[in-house]
Amino acid sequence: MRKEIALVISFAILMPSAPTAAQQAKKIPRVGFLLALSRSALSESVDAFHQGLRDLGYLEGQNIVIEERYAEGKFDQLPELAAELIRLKVDVIVAAGGVQAVRAVKNVHAIPIVMTGALDPVGDGIIVSFARPGGNITGLSLGGSELYGKRLELLKETVPKASRVAVFWYRTTSAAPSYLDEMQASARTLGVQIQALEVRTPSDFAGVFQAAVKADPRGFTVTTHPIFTGNRKQLLDFAAKNRLPGIYPWREYVPDGGLMSYAPKLSDLYRRAAVYVDKILKGAKPADLPVEQPTKFELVINLKAAKQIGLTIPPNVLARADKVIK
Repeated sequence: MRKEIALVISFAILMPSAPTAAQQAKKIPRVGFLLALSRSALSESVDAFHQGLRDLGYLEGQNIVIEERYAEGKFDQLPELAAELIRLKVDVIVAAGGVQAVRAVKNVHAIPIVMTGALDPVGDGIIVSFARPGGNITGLSLGGSELYGKRLELLKETVPKASRVAVFWYRTTSAAPSYLDEMQASARTLGVQIQALEVRTPSDFAGVFQAAVKADPRGFTVTTHPIFTGNRKQLLDFAAKNRLPGIYPWREYVPDGGLMSYAPKLSDLYRRAAVYVDKILKGAKPADLPVEQPTKFELVINLKAAKQIGLTIPPNVLARADKVIK
């Protein structure tokens, strides 16, 4: 009798552990996606991230949940949106669309972070190094400041008479960004004078455009900051109204009427972010995952935009284009 009672008690003790283990095995991972802009501003890239997860076998609502939050270009809302994702106890956060999104979650040490939008993550103090990022942040960078010098070279090749070029930029730290130094060095080599015009809020555009026109530039470029990507219509209207050739940091500007862009393909970076998410969900630590730097860059040219401002693209530039919009 005592033996039978012992068996019953043992069975009762063991029973609850079986469904608990099953529940743990079936736990669906939850991924937070924080974008500094609106979804429509980078729809192709956001779609690429989702497709990247599907390619890896993740189906939304079945074996993964994606919690998306969009700041719509209102960067002061990023901390609260990040707090929402933290309260949801997501397993990993993808911080996209600019360094502001990364900074909003940088101090959340309990959750792995995958970044997709930092130009200089080492210089900005986000990671220790590309090879060994340390901490809880890894992902993909946008390429180094040398890209700005390359864009200036391409603009000069396209418009040989461009002796003055306006640069619209946004201050992310107290110090002037390294890409301005890179552009100044390139400008000296090319015989070009740089007019650096800082934009702090969307309301600054009208005044900055007025200052640019007063200086009579022969072309312009903009930085990768999301304040420009999210307000690109203002930039494109400025270019069309003043018949100014511009080179942009993302191909997303060009189908909308921009003249040309030179950059890594943003949608490829977002698709690669899904690979990082997969590795982390399978147990990898962000500190051990090297931050990728783009190795492939594409030149996109809009011939229709060139015609509208009365510009003929030189054959040697056109021949190097990866995509031409007619």
